[in-house]
Amino acid sequence: MNAPATFDPQAFRAALGTFTTGVTIITTRTAEGEAVGITANSFNSVSLNPPLVLWSLAKNARSLAAFSESRHWNVHVLAAEQEPLSGRFATQGSDKFAGIELDDGIGPAPLLPGCTARFQCRTAFQYEGGDHVIFVGEVLAFDSSERPPLAFQSGQYALAARKPRQELRLGATPPPECSYTEDLLGYLLGRAHYQMLDSLRRLLAAQSLDEQLFFILSVLCIRDNLTIDEINAFIGYTGYRVSAQTLADLERSDLIAGEQDANGERRYLLTAAGRERSLHEIALAKAVESEVADKMEPGDVMALKVLLKRLVAATDPGLPDLWAAR
Repeated sequence: MNAPATFDPQAFRAALGTFTTGVTIITTRTAEGEAVGITANSFNSVSLNPPLVLWSLAKNARSLAAFSESRHWNVHVLAAEQEPLSGRFATQGSDKFAGIELDDGIGPAPLLPGCTARFQCRTAFQYEGGDHVIFVGEVLAFDSSERPPLAFQSGQYALAARKPRQELRLGATPPPECSYTEDLLGYLLGRAHYQMLDSLRRLLAAQSLDEQLFFILSVLCIRDNLTIDEINAFIGYTGYRVSAQTLADLERSDLIAGEQDANGERRYLLTAAGRERSLHEIALAKAVESEVADKMEPGDVMALKVLLKRLVAATDPGLPDLWAAR
């Protein structure tokens, strides 16, 4: 039956794209033994008993003959950090397997390392489905890991994060609607910020280090030759205000050095001792981050970083870009 005249294929494709999927690479070998691989997000499960999965391939795909003639193919559910690999296998005309050390599989199809999950399959059925061929495979072997998966939604790569259940504990009384609950974004951000900052403060204090010093040295570690006003512009959001006396004390401690520029303004840069101190403080901050990350799912950490970057951009009052070229 033909599609109605008002049916818009592009709009239909866009609507289908709103369904979030994983990203897979399907591999096989030709009769001559050449490795073949493509990126696909049409993968899905069919049955647990017997274990069957399916995926589809366009009839005009150059790799159709290879997959149609080979009985063995492998499905690789890509991890979030394998986005470049997805792009490589979605591109024609390149040696897609160059530099990849393949794992040993039970069949001849190439088995890629580092994935969230892998399914080694043997073709059970092939069906024609419109402009695609549907491959149904029997899963002969599989393995999985804790790596967060790469996701795809509306034509773009995405990160998958587990959503905590919002279940009310038995016997618990729901809070009144007007109370300051943990559903408020400001409360959640504030509490997370101060809890992590408290951990950092404790580490700094144990090393006889100062929180304000941490901010000043961190800025100068990224961009030096700054005036006091420029330093304050970069750290103003922290609530600290750097004074000339503070910078003079740091000069006497040989952590920074200052000199007059052509306009008579004093500009500051890190000394070797200051850079070493800054790197030590940054290492302490990384230790706090690692301790927190170890208590979370890897996918949640990656998704959180993406969302926080968006929030930083959305709430930026116009602070200068610390990483911008001078």
